[in-house]
Amino acid sequence: MKKIEAIIKPFKMDDVREALAEVGVSGMTVTEVKGFGRQKGHTELYRGAEYNVDFLPKMKLEVVLPDNQVELAIEAIMKTAQTGKIGDGKIFVYEVERVIRIRTGEENEDAV
Repeated sequence: MKKIEAIIKPFKMDDVREALAEVGVSGMTVTEVKGFGRQKGHTELYRGAEYNVDFLPKMKLEVVLPDNQVELAIEAIMKTAQTGKIGDGKIFVYEVERVIRIRTGEENEDAV
């Protein structure tokens, strides 16, 4: 099993969620986060004063999947989250050693 973490632009979240549902992803965790990469933030004007916005709003989604669904999920995220502009985000893939459903005690792929 693998865990996919994707950091994407907030306005792309609904599209990505729908695309993942279409390829069989049945659950995910989503968190509102802030951060920066090469984009390095930007400058804004507020009440006549300029200030730097160092951390930009992003969405972090996490899914744990059987190995045979990972590539489909990555392709779905790439296809729907990509705008072609700086700050589109990143996808991280991790190995998952064990998963346990608290309610039933089911483990691994049965728990996902």
